[in-house]
Amino acid sequence: MKSLLGNPVIQFILGSLIGGYMLLVGVTTRWTRVNQAVMEPFWRPNGGKLIGCIWHGRFSLIHKMWTFGPGIPRAKMLISHSREGGIVSHTARVVGAQVIRGSEAKKGKAKGGVEAMRQMARHIDGGGVIAMTPDGPRGPRMRVKRGPVQLAKLANAPLVAVTWASNNRIVFDKSWDHFVLPLPFGKGALVWGNPIAPPPMDASDADIEAVRLALEAEMNRIAAEADRIAGVPPIQPAPPRGEALVEAAETAPTS
Repeated sequence: MKSLLGNPVIQFILGSLIGGYMLLVGVTTRWTRVNQAVMEPFWRPNGGKLIGCIWHGRFSLIHKMWTFGPGIPRAKMLISHSREGGIVSHTARVVGAQVIRGSEAKKGKAKGGVEAMRQMARHIDGGGVIAMTPDGPRGPRMRVKRGPVQLAKLANAPLVAVTWASNNRIVFDKSWDHFVLPLPFGKGALVWGNPIAPPPMDASDADIEAVRLALEAEMNRIAAEADRIAGVPPIQPAPPRGEALVEAAETAPTS
């Protein structure tokens, strides 16, 4: 199966099918839009720098949080170099977005994260926007990592939390991100958060942490609001990584 998913032809077919399905879900769902006005200035030519952030588990309908057309800034999504990322890259192109490939190093092996950061900064400086999943690609679920905040500092771009929810869905609660698969013909909510200013270029670690916490709180706030509007149980964040390790140690069987 891993070999099959790594085949470029299979990735293209699967990505195209998934992208078509997500377009179908997007147009057949009756949406309530909340705080869209904060995003509309960015949809104009030369609308300004922007980094959009959505939780990994709700990445599938991120195209509904942006608009595409002549004169509108180009949106690019950060996609990992994994096999699954190859499929998602084709999905992103089907719904109208471009991609940048890269992710954090794993076991000392570079995954293109540094070069991806440079590409994203150049894209923002050129008038484009970037979409990221701050808890990806491996979690913890709904916990912001420092990458988006560091990019915001580098590019001097605000961070905007975005999310959606639908009452017609399947939640894969065995997956680390509690991935949400939306189904067609439901009722849902599209929610945009309030922009968060980037840390200054001379920001200290404490400054960066303050912005990280503010972004995490805003993303979780609007995720809960979207679920409430859709009338579905809210998806809860995982414990922060340090707390999760302590919890695992405390619950591990002893010899």
